[in-house]
Amino acid sequence: MTTNKIIIEIRAGAGGDEASIFAGDLARMYQRYAAKRGWNFSILDSSENNQGYKSLTAEVRGEGCYEALKHESGVHRVQRIPKTEKAGRVHTSTASVAILPIVEAREVNISPNDLEVTFSRAGGPGGQNVNKVETAVRILHKPTGIVVASREERSQYANREKAMDVLRAKLYEIEQVRASGNIAETRRDQIGSADRSEKIRTYNFPDDRITDHRIGKKWHNIEKILEGEFDPIVKAFDQQQK
Repeated sequence: MTTNKIIIEIRAGAGGDEASIFAGDLARMYQRYAAKRGWNFSILDSSENNQGYKSLTAEVRGEGCYEALKHESGVHRVQRIPKTEKAGRVHTSTASVAILPIVEAREVNISPNDLEVTFSRAGGPGGQNVNKVETAVRILHKPTGIVVASREERSQYANREKAMDVLRAKLYEIEQVRASGNIAETRRDQIGSADRSEKIRTYNFPDDRITDHRIGKKWHNIEKILEGEFDPIVKAFDQQQK
């Protein structure tokens, strides 16, 4: 599929606060890489704690973004000594990533009767105007139980449109999976259960090494890659496909 619009979902997995910190690290990595590529990266919804993100949904728009990031779907594992670890022990934590292409409205048929839409005050950044008006949107798709939300735009209409983009992307994925096989297995293959044992890539800080377990490639300079110098990983997958 060729598209220049995607949804990125990142969720903290096993590992408590350290998993949330790692989810935040991944979000910033993709955001900085998007900036380097000249793409637009917009956070639509997030659940945060003092350490990082429990979950985050973002929209990325730009030439080649889907082709570059489609291999990021799966469970990412980090091995490092948390800042809160006093004994100096290495902990293992995880975060799951899902990459979903944004599809046009005509490609997914959604009945208005299947939607339960609620509004609330957005909170967060945006100034007083955001907090006085109920601009945040939450949509429940009743047949599937899927819940999507957007709260970062300034208008209720804009947030509803963004949330519908996320919902269409999720429903499109379900339709594609139904056409090709078992939805439960395919969905699990994409984002996993976020268990430590299910992994596509490991970020090992003590050895300064990133390993992608699908293609058997390794890279060093973890900090540099997390700062957005992500091209070596993207190019490795490009070469693998040729």
